[in-house]
Amino acid sequence: MEEHLKLLSYLESFLTPRRKELFKQVIEKRTNHFTVATQDVYQLHNTSAVIRSCDVFGVQNVHVVEEVNLKKIDREIAMGAQKWVDINRYTSTESCVKHLRKNGYRIIATSPHEGTLLQDFDISQPAALFFGTETKGLSQEVLEEADEFLQIPMVGFTESLNISVSAAIILQSLSSRLRNSDINWQLLPEEQVKKQIDWAKKNLKNSAEILARYEATQ
Repeated sequence: MEEHLKLLSYLESFLTPRRKELFKQVIEKRTNHFTVATQDVYQLHNTSAVIRSCDVFGVQNVHVVEEVNLKKIDREIAMGAQKWVDINRYTSTESCVKHLRKNGYRIIATSPHEGTLLQDFDISQPAALFFGTETKGLSQEVLEEADEFLQIPMVGFTESLNISVSAAIILQSLSSRLRNSDINWQLLPEEQVKKQIDWAKKNLKNSAEILARYEATQ
């Protein structure tokens, strides 16, 4: 931890005061209590928009299953969010679910027709929120693995929302409730420091040279 703090201090000396303060403000609101997983989303801009929403609402990790549809993240749609959010990619749903369960997450399947209403969802336990394809939704595999189903209450004629809109609504609601709770939802101190180091490296165009100079003095 001490060595990481030392490195962070060195890197921050190359950042503007405004950028340094912004990193501090953002990292304090980051969480791994909730995470998001997308499964074979066909339209690329939807996955990218979900990643952007995760950044906006403070979710640090996104899990992208590309078992059928293998595509690159659309940088323009994500608007740089992929620099600040950690994207974990999988070639099978099984490996994604196993990884999340191993890390203590409940598997939550979002659904337009059934499940716990958003306002009634229990936020006390870590949860991985799964979003499926635009046409067929989540696979049977995820539905069978799900510990719980979650739905957004709707009162109109339309029975579903675009995946990126659904993700934004759910993340805004749950993250707001989380920050106003007494749950220990923030990243651990060491996790915060490591992530700030990562952000500083990505923010500095000549980070490789700066790191080389730092290592030469150690």
